[in-house]
Amino acid sequence: MNNLFCSQPFYLMRNPIQTYQWGSQTALTALFGIPNPTQQPQAEVWMGAHPKASSEIKVGDAWQSLHDTISAFPQAALSEATFAQFGELPFLFKVLAAETALSIQVHPSKQEAELGFHKENQQGIPLSAAHRNYKDANHKPELIYALTSFEAMNGFRDYPVIIDHIQTINNDTLNALFKSFIDAPTATSLEHAFGQLLALKQKEKMAALDALMTTATENETVAPFSTITRLAKQYPGDIGLFAPLLLNVVTLNPGEAMFLHARTPHAYIHGVGLEVMANSDNVLRAGLTPKHIDVNELVACTSFSPIAEAQIKLTAQPTEQGEYYPVTVPDFNIVRYGQAQHVQCNMQSAEILFAVNAPLTVVHADHELTIQKGESIFIPACTQVYTLHCDGDAVRVSNTTSA
Repeated sequence: MNNLFCSQPFYLMRNPIQTYQWGSQTALTALFGIPNPTQQPQAEVWMGAHPKASSEIKVGDAWQSLHDTISAFPQAALSEATFAQFGELPFLFKVLAAETALSIQVHPSKQEAELGFHKENQQGIPLSAAHRNYKDANHKPELIYALTSFEAMNGFRDYPVIIDHIQTINNDTLNALFKSFIDAPTATSLEHAFGQLLALKQKEKMAALDALMTTATENETVAPFSTITRLAKQYPGDIGLFAPLLLNVVTLNPGEAMFLHARTPHAYIHGVGLEVMANSDNVLRAGLTPKHIDVNELVACTSFSPIAEAQIKLTAQPTEQGEYYPVTVPDFNIVRYGQAQHVQCNMQSAEILFAVNAPLTVVHADHELTIQKGESIFIPACTQVYTLHCDGDAVRVSNTTSA
């Protein structure tokens, strides 16, 4: 059988752009020269084979769907081990440009996703239904690598900090909701308080929000109230405005990265970054959104243990002429190169390369391909080895297997 992926070692990619409301009209143009003639909010560039919006690859002089091509030649594209373990390209790689905040969300664990997806299928809930929680049976761990200053929320704060913030508001409703947690701060008591907060009736909710905004306005230059006042302009009257009191607010400098574990509440607030995730679309929302919030399912799939601020940012580990960001899942890994020359890259799976701010060249035997900043290359596993040269920063994404 003729194998398409044996004909070329490298494939230039053409990637779809998602125009979500929170996206930036200017960031992708400023950073990568991507045109935006109609001034759409360009939120995400998708690099991968997700069936919702697959990249295309250039085969000879023609363009064709990466998803369809991998489906036709999965072992050559992915490697036999990756195909056996995942059955598809296991990661989705994005450029993410947030002008305003994304919803606060949690992604379920692999086991929770499998059970929830099966349950909702059994109930006959359409995949497109607004109240559907599980779009697939996969988990969705994520890594974000900052290209600009990047502000986000990630995981619950240390318990004493949460208690101090709640007591600063000094609202009867909040004091009652969090009393058990304040008296005995544990994951269980925080879970109860968090669930009750999200389920507040409209009258109590608005009274608590009024108290929050009064305190935030009086302290608008002090964290986390400075974050709350900015979010309130984007999402007035939203229960998610309490999130900065409870969750770590972190700013990544360009070149810094953090990992978002399954079951961890988080939100991206502002900035441009490279995001890599498992190939899933499962999202349980907790605020800063007009979309459906299933409080019971959200709480059941959330870890209420604190994450220390010092543990949020990843520590890069040196590799040959680059830096590797260690993650705890096999679905993806990421390496950054800066002005690297003649790097021999040995492959175990399919890879995607992205040129961040300067040309990037790959060479295999007598084949050579150069891309400009903002462009990407798909390299099938059957290429096995290539040489990389980059005049600036480049990012390499692949996956590992248990085989």
